[in-house]
Amino acid sequence: MSDDGHQHNGHENVPSRQRRRFPGISSRAYEHPADRSALVALRKLSGFDTVFKALSGLLPERSLRLLFLSDSVRVSDQQFAHLNDMLRDACYILDLEKVPPMYVNQDPQPNAMCIGLDEPIIVVTTGLVELLDEEEMRAVVGHEVGHALSGHSVYRTILLFLTNLAIRVAWIPLGNVAIMAIVTALREWFRKSELSADRAGLLVGQDLTASMRGLMKIAGGNHLHEMNVDAFLAQAKEYEAGGDLRDSVLKILNVLPRSHPFTTVRAAELKKWAESRDYQRIMDGHYPRRSEDKDTSVTDSFRDSAAHYATHVKSSKDPLMKLVSDIAGGAGDLGGRVRRGFGGFAGGGGAAGGSGGSGGPGGSAPKDQPPTDTPPRDED
Repeated sequence: MSDDGHQHNGHENVPSRQRRRFPGISSRAYEHPADRSALVALRKLSGFDTVFKALSGLLPERSLRLLFLSDSVRVSDQQFAHLNDMLRDACYILDLEKVPPMYVNQDPQPNAMCIGLDEPIIVVTTGLVELLDEEEMRAVVGHEVGHALSGHSVYRTILLFLTNLAIRVAWIPLGNVAIMAIVTALREWFRKSELSADRAGLLVGQDLTASMRGLMKIAGGNHLHEMNVDAFLAQAKEYEAGGDLRDSVLKILNVLPRSHPFTTVRAAELKKWAESRDYQRIMDGHYPRRSEDKDTSVTDSFRDSAAHYATHVKSSKDPLMKLVSDIAGGAGDLGGRVRRGFGGFAGGGGAAGGSGGSGGPGGSAPKDQPPTDTPPRDED
């Protein structure tokens, strides 16, 4: 794997398969623009700094570590040695100097997560270990190491705590309103951060097919002989472009309680990035370094995120996004388009019924073809 053999930053006996390594890589190299902008928006949320500072001192992190130490299996050379090799390999490839502790927890649900305030901890369930093959699992381990390198574990830990707290105080009138506002913002950020971690998993595994297989198994179980990558990705196209404005609203409502984006969406986003010039430049050794992070411009990050969202809205086939794009472009008769988009939503009579004749799903469906780790736990 390296010119000097098998030792770097304390990583000995790393697996022998030749993979490209990224010395000093900054998490900026693989972070999704939406991840960065959502995190900035989260930090600007009223009351977030106060809650963050308070919880940083109150969260029982030592108790959390003792819990996993006492009731899970710690990955090592003696226990789950193949996972230990993958973990060291992932840290070696992404040049993470300190290998985080990793635990296997008995749970039939296939999940993984990276949590911790002072230092990250990676936890994978037996359901995930039993579901994935070696290369699929390698991508998941790289995904979690990507979370660790990006510093996501801190916010994920707070999200877990606040989600549980909101449930406990739900009976108090208005008691959980402020908490749920922060939880909602945290979930929005974390969904975006998953897209970044998926990219990190691809950089570690360097096998797009394995990454796709893993996502398909998470969605449909261990039945690969019954599944097809192209058909799976076609679902993502249909999901984005299908229906009318009512479906766009339902998509938003469906995703709000989730900590992860929908699996087909993750697969489509990852494939798009794997085919991009940005990914190829990283593989060629051209990427931002951690040593340059201190000189990074916040304005440039905002500009990149804004450009990403503008491009997304302009190219999206989702009816709501197309409407937003038309508004920005000054399109006429927007009121009529909204009524047609929601045709049938208000029932049959009166004015709504009059506009409904041309405004059903067929009337508002886009003509263009679309472009080619259970809360509060992770679903990697």
